[in-house]
Amino acid sequence: ERVRDRLPTFSEDEKALIKGSLDFVGINHYTSNFVKDSGNTSLRKILLKDALSDSDATTQPFGSNGKPIGSKANSIWLYIYPQGMRASMNYIKQKYGNPTIVITENGMDDANVPLIPVSVAVKDKKRIQYHHDYLQNLAAAINEDGCNVKGYFAWSLLDNWEWAAGYTARFGLYFVDYKDNLKRYPKSSVFWFNTFLNSTS
Repeated sequence: ERVRDRLPTFSEDEKALIKGSLDFVGINHYTSNFVKDSGNTSLRKILLKDALSDSDATTQPFGSNGKPIGSKANSIWLYIYPQGMRASMNYIKQKYGNPTIVITENGMDDANVPLIPVSVAVKDKKRIQYHHDYLQNLAAAINEDGCNVKGYFAWSLLDNWEWAAGYTARFGLYFVDYKDNLKRYPKSSVFWFNTFLNSTS
């Protein structure tokens, strides 16, 4: 209803063709936020016409008490709140009839600190804890809540150029040495994932 004027129109045949036609729902899940009514957003809607203004809501990582929802990763938008993974899966299950879900991205970043040696940079204990806790909540959503999750992709295999942060953020399980011909080194999280995948049924 909020975006009706901006949506394409479909014929009855087209509606019948696309109804129930999805193979899976892909979800990129990194963090969670507090949400509140944004009040009068008419000017924003006129100027931006974006998803956030359509929602009539504002999101932020800080609660009304000023405390963050969780500990912060490197990116200004990424606060660690693993319970949000389970809550999101259950919301999709309840709202949309439990479709097949694939987690297409999930991960956290470290800062790119050029002066630290590779031997230090590959020790990513915080990333290991992040994936452990998020996967634990995802497993609970599947095994205890019956959410239909069929796949999971960690973001990212390699450190890379991030769309909003360039080379300042490192999401990779493999460290890429930008100063030495892009050599790759496995971080501690690679070995953790190997153990996890070989010990989990």
